[in-house]
Amino acid sequence: MMRPRLMVIAAVTAAVFGVATPATLASGGDHLTVTVTEAGHLDGHFELYCHPAGGTHRHPREACEQLDKQTHWGKDLFAPVPKKEICAMVYSGPQRARVSGHWAGRPVDAVFNRTNGCETARWNRFSELLGTPEATA
Repeated sequence: MMRPRLMVIAAVTAAVFGVATPATLASGGDHLTVTVTEAGHLDGHFELYCHPAGGTHRHPREACEQLDKQTHWGKDLFAPVPKKEICAMVYSGPQRARVSGHWAGRPVDAVFNRTNGCETARWNRFSELLGTPEATA
């Protein structure tokens, strides 16, 4: 357990420099674990912390900002494409991703792919989080 004085110093450091410290990460900020596969240079497993931004993600600040802009009270940001949605049957590639953790006080366990127009559009809404795959020929 971190002593109160050190917790204050860590919180001030995070606020001034906008970085995640062990104390601020333990305080309940948003945290996502992301695994991307079959996406070439984007493949990997990384952690994203927001409020403040940090972790092993390539661009934590940008990913957090994109997620914040799409977060709305009462709406599941990570909801899958509705089953009855009519989607263009346009295959955009084999890329897959899994996102788990907590966002805006809710648990997250979401799967992404690019197997049709709706799924590709959903992936693109999370481009800072998942990355933008190169077009398949």
